[in-house]
Amino acid sequence: MPLSRHSRLAAALLLGLAGTSPVLAQDDNGLHQDGLPMLLNPDSDRSLEFDWPILQVGTGEYPDGPTGVTVFHFQEKVLAAVDIAGGGPGTVNAEYLQLGYDYPEVDTIVFSGGSWYGLETVTAVATAMKDDGIRDGNAFSAEPNIALSVGSIIFDFGSRRLNEIHPDRELAQATFRATEPGRFPLGAHGAGRFAKTGAFFGCNAFGGQGGAYREIGDLRIAAFTVVNAFGVVSDREGRLAACYEGENWPEDVRVSDLMSQFPESRSADWGEEEGPQAGRGNTTVSLIVVNQRLTPDELERLAAQVHLSMARAIQPFGTLFDGDVLYAVSTAEIDEPAMMLPDLGAVASEVMWDAILSSVPEQPEAVAPDADFSPDRDALRAREGTYVFSPFVSVEIEERGGRLYARATGERPAYAIDGDEATELLPVSEDRFTIPGRYPLTIAFDGEDTLVFNPGHWEQRGERSDG
Repeated sequence: MPLSRHSRLAAALLLGLAGTSPVLAQDDNGLHQDGLPMLLNPDSDRSLEFDWPILQVGTGEYPDGPTGVTVFHFQEKVLAAVDIAGGGPGTVNAEYLQLGYDYPEVDTIVFSGGSWYGLETVTAVATAMKDDGIRDGNAFSAEPNIALSVGSIIFDFGSRRLNEIHPDRELAQATFRATEPGRFPLGAHGAGRFAKTGAFFGCNAFGGQGGAYREIGDLRIAAFTVVNAFGVVSDREGRLAACYEGENWPEDVRVSDLMSQFPESRSADWGEEEGPQAGRGNTTVSLIVVNQRLTPDELERLAAQVHLSMARAIQPFGTLFDGDVLYAVSTAEIDEPAMMLPDLGAVASEVMWDAILSSVPEQPEAVAPDADFSPDRDALRAREGTYVFSPFVSVEIEERGGRLYARATGERPAYAIDGDEATELLPVSEDRFTIPGRYPLTIAFDGEDTLVFNPGHWEQRGERSDG
């Protein structure tokens, strides 16, 4: 018997409470992430509220990553097209949309973190629809009843995270079962939970997912995006929406300054080389939805026009190191054209720019060391030990002469802490320290055995090893 929406949501919430282990487990068969705690449809300081019953959205996260997935579920099958601009796209079933069949087949569109590993979320959502009796897999009925899920991933590994937890089948299916109408959390949630932007210029700001909605008469337009771009996000006045600027950058620097003075704007003449956290794994994945009936070729044109327009808001856009993909959907709820296609594309492009700007979360601020504070030396010695963040990252803490030092002892560095020499942690309080630099880095001790980098929404937690 098919599960009701209420039953499926209840099941999803139970799954969200089931996890108990905050760390990847390892046994003779290797690493696995079974039982990680989930966060479904999280509360957010900012959310897009919209009225469009055919479209439901679910947002799921593994806070221990942190990483996540975002699922768009259409209550009736819809016609979709795709446009690909970046040099490294990661997609499932996107090629099928490029064949141009004039038949509504798409049920869900899935955005996920986790790079290539996150692609399993797309097919997992389709399987959930079959398991729940929404699509029975009958290919021989008058209208084939096979679930079609399409989707794309962003890269959220590398130097930004100290573990390789990824969205998987369990998280994707729980998120699908928690989809709800009319609400979309903005900022660092879902697939955008650990997005970054602006590495091209060393900004390395936090990104996220954004959405915008507009009604013009009977016409409805919704735009959704996960911004994990190599380029910087620009507002409509050309200001940087988010950036950790170089120490010697000009005051009130604009995106036009960065672009027109490139490559000097990334050179030592501006006071900074590329930051140690700069990454080359980026992607912006987007969705534009309209209720005006469009043919496949019209939908492809809409996708291309809106995607090209995003180069105004993200500069540079569609680089070799981006995997930019945009999906365009027509729900075909109104038959008579409300707008000519170029006009529709122009309005949709502005809605998408609104969505991009709404994706930017409030950026963490650096904490300043307290020069007058002298930690208790015995308390510092009690912090000594090796803290394991993943099989690849561990940090050794050592007290020397009333000061605390850290050194990376795993295969990879831990932000500003590497394995070449110990780095001093400057005290902020008894249990909080910092390493000054371009990028905020706060180090905190939580209890006796947990070391936390950047406590809060993007925190990374390591546990003291007994070995």
